[in-house]
Amino acid sequence: METDLATRIAAHPTYQKLKTTRSTLGWWLTGAMMLVYYGFIVLVAYFKPLMSTRIGEGVTTWGMPVGLFVIAFTILITGIYVRRANDEFDRLAAELNKAVLK
Repeated sequence: METDLATRIAAHPTYQKLKTTRSTLGWWLTGAMMLVYYGFIVLVAYFKPLMSTRIGEGVTTWGMPVGLFVIAFTILITGIYVRRANDEFDRLAAELNKAVLK
């Protein structure tokens, strides 16, 4: 019975859509995070004078807001994934359950 259920799930078009959509989103978000994170590392490694330049008369350098951007970006893309997972992916999973468990 379990093998039959797994086969029906794997063959169902809703499952294929869910799998493709979730995977595509995951790869895009991973690529974006890697670009931002490794871009920050490259800035720190190769553009030290820029990153250590003070902003205005204070002691804050450009490295601080850029680093805070990396953290904020991480929170943002996590929110994007969670929102899609709670809306679209959960809806597709519920449709799949209804269709396969009849």
